[in-house]
Amino acid sequence: HNLRTMNSIAERVQQVRANIVHAAQVCQRESGDITLLAVSKNHDVVRIRQALAAGCRHFGESYVQEAVAKIEQLVDADLIWHFIGPVQSNKTQAIARHFQWVHSVERDKIAKRLHEQRPSGMPPLNVCIQVNLSGESSKSGIAAGEVPALAGQIRQYANLRLRGLMTIGRQAADETQLRQTFAELRALLLELNSLGMSLDTLSMGMSGDLEAAICEGATIVRVGTAIFGARQYPAQRTLG
Repeated sequence: HNLRTMNSIAERVQQVRANIVHAAQVCQRESGDITLLAVSKNHDVVRIRQALAAGCRHFGESYVQEAVAKIEQLVDADLIWHFIGPVQSNKTQAIARHFQWVHSVERDKIAKRLHEQRPSGMPPLNVCIQVNLSGESSKSGIAAGEVPALAGQIRQYANLRLRGLMTIGRQAADETQLRQTFAELRALLLELNSLGMSLDTLSMGMSGDLEAAICEGATIVRVGTAIFGARQYPAQRTLG
């Protein structure tokens, strides 16, 4: 049974990579410029090791306690950990200590805490600002108009390195709507770069809207279900 799971995770990673290569070809991009972020929240260390064996190095988590337990068990593996869930004030210290990336910064207060709590001797924490372009109240992120001010604040924190922007595509949107949302995020990044920010990261696109995101310039795609299948254990909202 274990072997079957292993094959299926390896096969799925291969399939997702093939999809990325195909999408990049369609819009004349280099697939090497796109990082596959395996979203491993709600999946155990065994599955993460299988994805690692299949060539994944970047893993995304949303619940701090669950993530830290896994990060500590996988300390022998050379993994890059991305925090992609909403960041609560009481979780910033654990995030600042254990992660290399945070995609979901939406308040200066949180950025400042991450900066203050990043242990000295660690490289700066890579940060993306989460932008809510769909206006859906169920989604995290700030409005596009608030981004330049927050970006300016984050850039003052020596222990953070502002890399770019993140968004979540509108659910049940058609290709045109998806492309439009992702194009807006790219336009926003270009606007920040015209202010001299030299950002390089667009974290956008998931299992269902990968191609649209890649065609609009995604540099990190966040893929969970298409690699790991249905989640193994229920979301630990209370553990955050």
